[in-house]
Amino acid sequence: MKKLLLLLLLGIPLTDAYAEECVVLLHGLARSTHSFHKTETHLSNQYYRVLNIGYPSTQHSIHELSEIAVAESITQANDLECETIHFVTHSLGGMLVRDYLANHTIENLGRVVMLGPPNKGSEVVDYIGDWKLFEWINGPAGQELGTDSLSVPNLLGSADFELGVIAGDRSINWMNSLMIDGPDDGKVSVERSKIEGMSDHITLHTTHTFMMKKKEVLNQITYFLEHGFFEKEQTN
Repeated sequence: MKKLLLLLLLGIPLTDAYAEECVVLLHGLARSTHSFHKTETHLSNQYYRVLNIGYPSTQHSIHELSEIAVAESITQANDLECETIHFVTHSLGGMLVRDYLANHTIENLGRVVMLGPPNKGSEVVDYIGDWKLFEWINGPAGQELGTDSLSVPNLLGSADFELGVIAGDRSINWMNSLMIDGPDDGKVSVERSKIEGMSDHITLHTTHTFMMKKKEVLNQITYFLEHGFFEKEQTN
């Protein structure tokens, strides 16, 4: 908000000032761009140029998806002449960004906010990842999200970019939560959402499925994009 007021005082058109900052949205496993509709509207209202990227999350491996979705988003952002490219991801989307950055450099990378990311995998995959129904619903990428040392999230290394992680500690799936150690959002534990090298981490009272629609989550996303850390005082 302070940035907006400063631009207004300087007489700089807000649309021109924020056109250089793009935010790429990458949805989660077995989801679509529709899941990020409220986030897209919120960020657009904050004068960011938003790219809500759809990708076939259940049809390919994490590495293949990163080369599809993240690469496409960078191409679109560069076509729009964005000087800075931020990312806001949900669940699997965060693993795509981590995988891409493990293999490529994004010269104009801004900040990254991950919602409910399985940065150290999910015990749910450990328990039921080899079930045929699970494979049918979630595809190759879903089966790569276990917690063992050879799972894709645990092979991608630490974060060497500005990363803020928002975890949830409420669940609407009690069966999944029985498989997970400690507080969780129904898919990922708070502890396993963390990653070495992250800039900040916050736990909010929300579920994995609907966290991207919560006002407090949306406010924390924009706060991190502007400041590089979360506004912890508002969560008490």
